[in-house]
Amino acid sequence: MPLETYVNPKSPISEAYRVLRTNIQYSSFDTPLKSVVITSSIPGEGKTTTVSNLAITFAQLGSKVLLIDADLRKPKIHKIFSIENHCGLTNILVNRDDYKKYINKSAIENLDIITCGVIPPNPSELLTSNAMRSFIQKTKEDYDIVFLDSPPIGTVTDAAIISTIVDGTILVAASGVVDSVTLLEAKEQLDKVNANIIGVVLNKVDKNSQGKYYYYQYYYYGDSDDSQPHQKIKRKKRKRIKNTSFFSRIFKKGN
Repeated sequence: MPLETYVNPKSPISEAYRVLRTNIQYSSFDTPLKSVVITSSIPGEGKTTTVSNLAITFAQLGSKVLLIDADLRKPKIHKIFSIENHCGLTNILVNRDDYKKYINKSAIENLDIITCGVIPPNPSELLTSNAMRSFIQKTKEDYDIVFLDSPPIGTVTDAAIISTIVDGTILVAASGVVDSVTLLEAKEQLDKVNANIIGVVLNKVDKNSQGKYYYYQYYYYGDSDDSQPHQKIKRKKRKRIKNTSFFSRIFKKGN
């Protein structure tokens, strides 16, 4: 169920999203995070489902939330929320239109949505434009928090570009889908642009193997010395990540 937090708010999965919400709220003590982009290493890891449910949990808390589909290549937000996608972010960036003209009021109180709109021929160029920076700044002034979906960082540069103009970046990793080397490469791409990686969400975890009811686990991005784990992992075959042991070496686990 893509919108689990809306359809079944008392489920264990919904509770896990609320835990993630709390972690995000307390990830910055000095300045509250006003804009967050969610990406993944490769397709199929659940980034769109994650960002959609995160946006819902913040809206359920009473925060004024804007969800933007900044995946200008394979947009999915409109499908998840069953809304039209005739126009949206591309119109805002190309025509310099007032973004408020393209807001979709969702069925969820406090949650507004801007879809991708027509898929452009030049996504990266649009995302690097001054129009994009100005747009994000305006939305931060009008909303308590802004969430953006983006393409996987392992396939195109769009997520790295967006990470330079938002307050925080979350990387989604799917258990049994992505391998450790690919995940590290994604992290390194974000590091190169000085992205503020506030954490990693490990989802699609086998709840039976974890011994817990949470399907989602959150890891803080730490300053630990990861040079040795890099060397060890790259000597091995690319095994798909199936548990949390890998993250304990690369990321500091959130309390």
